[in-house]
Amino acid sequence: MSKAFILVAEDDADDRYLMQTAFREKGYSDRIEFVENGVELLRFLEMAENTHGGPEFPGFILLDLNMPKKDGREVLRDLKQHPVFKRIPVVVFTTTKNDSEIKRCYELGANSYVVKPTSFESLLSVVENIRNYWFQVASTP
Repeated sequence: MSKAFILVAEDDADDRYLMQTAFREKGYSDRIEFVENGVELLRFLEMAENTHGGPEFPGFILLDLNMPKKDGREVLRDLKQHPVFKRIPVVVFTTTKNDSEIKRCYELGANSYVVKPTSFESLLSVVENIRNYWFQVASTP
């Protein structure tokens, strides 16, 4: 599995901009692909799976829970039931801080659950920690 890029499922344009800015400000040149809902995320991965040079999957997915068309919970369930996509690490990245929601996401197969920070400075730190963990610390298939 390639660690060449990060796939972010986020429906809010401002959040997408802030996340992209945070990665850039931290000096990361990673390719970041954005999708706006769960349907687009699954379509993106299906297209990546059928790439002529072989599949090109993200190093990890940042997944918002509250999205239109297909929410993050549904996407997480679908990803973790798929024979290939289930190996892609999924970090739930949401404003929802609820113990039962956190438990539910882990039961669905989330690899991590992170509550979105409320300040840009905190976002810089969170982006750095998540990226470093999945690209430098963790071993993935």
